Amino acid sequence: MMNKKETAKKDSAHSGPSSPVQENDLSGFKKIMLGALELFILTDGYLHEENVDSFAPRSQVSELKKILKEHFRPEDYIEMALNILLVKTKDRLILLDAGMGIFADERAGFLLKSLNKAGFSVKDITDVFISHAHPDHIGGLVDEKGNLVFSNAGYFISETEYDFWMNATLDDFGNSALKDQPELISQMISPVQNILKTIRPRLTFFDLNQELYGHFSFQAAPGHTPGLTMTTISSGKEKLICIADIVHSDVVVFPHPDWGYFGDADLDIAIQTRISVLRHSSETEMRVFAFHMPWPGLGFTGKAGQGFKWIPEGFMHP
Repeated sequence: MMNKKETAKKDSAHSGPSSPVQENDLSGFKKIMLGALELFILTDGYLHEENVDSFAPRSQVSELKKILKEHFRPEDYIEMALNILLVKTKDRLILLDAGMGIFADERAGFLLKSLNKAGFSVKDITDVFISHAHPDHIGGLVDEKGNLVFSNAGYFISETEYDFWMNATLDDFGNSALKDQPELISQMISPVQNILKTIRPRLTFFDLNQELYGHFSFQAAPGHTPGLTMTTISSGKEKLICIADIVHSDVVVFPHPDWGYFGDADLDIAIQTRISVLRHSSETEMRVFAFHMPWPGLGFTGKAGQGFKWIPEGFMHP
């Protein structure tokens, strides 16, 4: 989920001023192998959230800031990576989410540069799997004129997610911390709907009971949004689960999944799902790819007292 200040910058996906000129080039990629599959982790930049007091709605702010300090993090803001996975199969090139795109400030919007550095162009993308429809995941699907960026691709999303946003009202956020910011919700709904309308002719809904392209299966993870969908990638004996926005901070949310996140559409459901996913990934020792974890977003979940901990995968070279 994009931060609150960035959401308010635009009230339409098809109009409004261009994104600020990016002074720094934060683009880049990391290539890994998963069985026979080539995976490229692309950076879209990062989010900068200054509203620390409301970051985890059910936390004690003093305890949250204590955790930040103990982990040598600033106490007045929290930054979240924007990690995007690109999967190259024998005959397809699949993008998992599309980054900030038209909603980007100077810290984000580097997906296309990262894609080019990895050796690909927008025309090479055959499929885009959308975990959920928050602006930092779908803003890169269209350009400032409302045209499709990935013009040759097919698009996939949960039917529950699609229906939620196409019919969303303020009442749908009654159990969210966002309910206290109705203007923010209203500013988000219209751009999301515009983007979903644009991709609708090429849109297919995920089938949670059917493997796709021989390597991909999908799991519902409701709460952060009603139709948030995780993707499990398999090749040979190797697996990787892409948890999207299950967790937004390695040092805050893992040890305290019960604290929630300000962008959760339904805090109670999101917390229940979050705990369930972290417990399962911990027990199965599943390799995890997380959209908002520190670059490059690869790691494992471990138990830590009543909560969990993020164990980043170590790399000895770029």
